[in-house]
Amino acid sequence: MHFVDWQTDDIMGEADLFRALGNERRLQILRWLRDPVAHFPPQRDGDLVEDGVCGQFIADKLGVNASTLSEHMRVLQASGLVTAKRIRQWTFYRRDNDKFAAIASIVGAI
Repeated sequence: MHFVDWQTDDIMGEADLFRALGNERRLQILRWLRDPVAHFPPQRDGDLVEDGVCGQFIADKLGVNASTLSEHMRVLQASGLVTAKRIRQWTFYRRDNDKFAAIASIVGAI
């Protein structure tokens, strides 16, 4: 049998991760952010790939208001799955692809 020595902080981080992935709307956002050029129109400010997608574009595509999107993005950020960047008055979101690469090892250790 293989036992993993988990620290309390690691377990809490993994709980945030699985909470983030346990919601269909957040999963949809992550799917869109995997290939933002295919799912969102060009932006006036910020590059879709380098800077991320404007939160308003995500909210509109998801069909939710800004406060609902903000809560989804807060959960995704807490889990480390997305990063946020402010440009002017807008917040742009990108997937953290390094975190997705690490997910396989987390799941494999359970």
